Amino acid sequence: MNKIIATIIGLSAASMLMISVASAKTTLRLSNWIPPKHPIAADMIFPWAKKVEKASNGRIKVNILKKALGKPPAAFDLAKDGIADISWGVHGYTPGRFAVTQLVELPFLGDDAEALSVAYWRVHQKYLAAANEHSGVKLLGLMTHGPGHIYNSKRAINMPADLEGLKIRVGGGVVSDVGKALNIVTMLKPATKSYEILSRGVADGIFFPKESIRSFKLSKVLKYATYVPGGLYNTSFFLVMSEKAWNKLSAEDQQAVMSVSGEEFAKLAGKGWNKADRAGVAAMQDAGMSLQTASSAMMAELRNKLSDIEAKVVARAKAKGIDGAAVLKMLRAEAASY
Repeated sequence: MNKIIATIIGLSAASMLMISVASAKTTLRLSNWIPPKHPIAADMIFPWAKKVEKASNGRIKVNILKKALGKPPAAFDLAKDGIADISWGVHGYTPGRFAVTQLVELPFLGDDAEALSVAYWRVHQKYLAAANEHSGVKLLGLMTHGPGHIYNSKRAINMPADLEGLKIRVGGGVVSDVGKALNIVTMLKPATKSYEILSRGVADGIFFPKESIRSFKLSKVLKYATYVPGGLYNTSFFLVMSEKAWNKLSAEDQQAVMSVSGEEFAKLAGKGWNKADRAGVAAMQDAGMSLQTASSAMMAELRNKLSDIEAKVVARAKAKGIDGAAVLKMLRAEAASY
């Protein structure tokens, strides 16, 4: 009898263990440094997390932390060092660290964030991955925001000369080269510091996509906007995962994660940016900001003043063993045909 009872208890324990394993979830902590209502969170990161859970049939849950585990410039290293399982950030926030990603940040690449983000992922897979700039993490996704434009609180910008001497917040990367070429005083600050430095008069203006004026409530501290067709610049973003956390996933779960990442994430993020840019324009109109599009004369002068930047970025890529000219040819073709 005792043996029978022991056997039943053993089988019950084994059954309970199997049930527990079957219902167990892998929880991945994602460090997020932007407010939850910001489009990056609301329209990109949160929806992506839900897609991961669905693709894995509930085996993986992405826990988006309410408070970031580090400051925005530390986002990449949070994943690399295993402090966060997943993190996202801006390549340009750590000057000198990333070179080949600057190819997607050049002026006049286009007005559609979805097309450019998808093109970006495709050229990364064909060319840029060879530079191994994301060493130490699992790269889940890349994206660009909508085209960057000119905003300030001092005066209308009708020609590039109107910018000279203004203190303009930038996010790093190629936009810093743009600032130098236009003789402005560039201030490298995370996006989250924008309202603070503008409201205090530390900065006169900002280079941003249309979305950000609404998201960071900057129409209260800005008066003038000049839109640059094709974008004055762009910004490159990453979504990365700790290699340790990635290697713990089964092959099935790794496949599930990547099924909604990569190009799929680029589509999701790009659509989110386009939607947010439209909302940004509406908010600026409602706030009574002075809005204008750069004239043909201004565009001609901008192209002249910024003409050397592409060659510099291509040279930086060449130093990493990447054919920047081929990358740009493919990037433009893919974005145009998307």
